[in-house]
This record gives sequence, C-alpha cells and structure tokens, in this order.
Amino acid sequence: MTEVSNVKVYDLEECIRASGYPMVIDAKDNKENYEDAVKRCIRLCKTPSNSGHANFLTGIRVSFNLKYPQYLTPQLQRYNFIDIVSSQSKMHRLAKMDIWECCNDYTHSSIIEVVKDIQEQYNDCFNEYLKSPKDEILKQRVYETYMELISSLPMGFELTMRVSTNYMQLKNIYHQRKHHKLKEDWGAITEMIKKLPYFVEFIANN
Repeated sequence: MTEVSNVKVYDLEECIRASGYPMVIDAKDNKENYEDAVKRCIRLCKTPSNSGHANFLTGIRVSFNLKYPQYLTPQLQRYNFIDIVSSQSKMHRLAKMDIWECCNDYTHSSIIEVVKDIQEQYNDCFNEYLKSPKDEILKQRVYETYMELISSLPMGFELTMRVSTNYMQLKNIYHQRKHHKLKEDWGAITEMIKKLPYFVEFIANN
C-alpha cells in the first residue's frame, strides 16, 4: 500500500518571518521576535482559505518519497502544486521488474500471473529482436507485446516517486482526504502531514 518516507521540510522559519512583510517598511531591518511571528502565522491560518492571508504557507516546501498504486494517480493529479521530482519508470524498467513484488496485497494473483506471462513473452521477443534488429516484423511484434504488457498492468501496481509540494497544498489535502475511503493510501499521506512542524497551528487550524 501507499508508503511515505524521507520527508524534508524547507524554508519553514524564513516563510514564517516573511509572513510579516506586508506590514514592514524595511524588510532588511526586520528584528521581529520569532515567537511573535509564529503567533501572527497562527492568526493568519485561521482566516478563510480563499482570503490569501496565509499565503506564506506556499513557500514552506515539503519533499518526500511516495510509493503509490496506479489507482491513486488520478486523485493526486487533482492537486496542481505537487511536482514530481523523479519517478520509477515503466518505460525503462517494466520488463525487469518483479511483478509480484510491485503489486499490492489486494491485486488478484491470477492477474499478476497473466502480466508475468506477458512480461516473459516480451523479454523473449525482445531478445530475439536483438539478434535480428533489421527484422521489421519482429520489431512490430516487440512493440505490440510491450503495449500489451503495459496496458495489462493492474491498478494495484506500485511505483515510487519523489515529490515536492508546499504547506498550502498539504493543508488542502489533509482537510479533503483525512476521512477518505482509501484509508490505507490517503491515510499514509495524512499521517505524514500530521507529523510536520506546526501541523496543529498551520494545517489542522482551518
């Protein structure tokens, strides 16, 4: 199921201090006490989400590794400010992946066996093509077998990617997904969010 690891938070203090810029005359000479800046941020986070007052949250960056099943992808794509830094590649490594290891516990074994069989067909076909690279019929068969392989992957097939986002986006995710039906998937993400610095003050505070 979905797993989150290697979480890093960037520019937390800097953005907390920057939240006071609208009310200062000389930002370079800003000697505000840090605790006072945090208190202001807590107040800002209580304002309506569409007011723009808590925009400092967009500057607090969070990066993490996310192991996810294919069925989660369309839901993740609803959030515009999640950047994929890098990801495992079906294009480059699908033929070498252990299909059993890559599928979650809810994937039916018969489906995995079908995909493994197609994977073996593809590898055999590709190895044959390497011996006769000018054979256009064989080249087309390699393509068709690969397309059959990638098109037959179950929704429980899992990959890992590194993603980067911000506190504002994670605040939206937390409030929209904390009681989601896919509790093992979104639950892993919301549990990660709950462990972030100032979770109660900046994120849970709505």
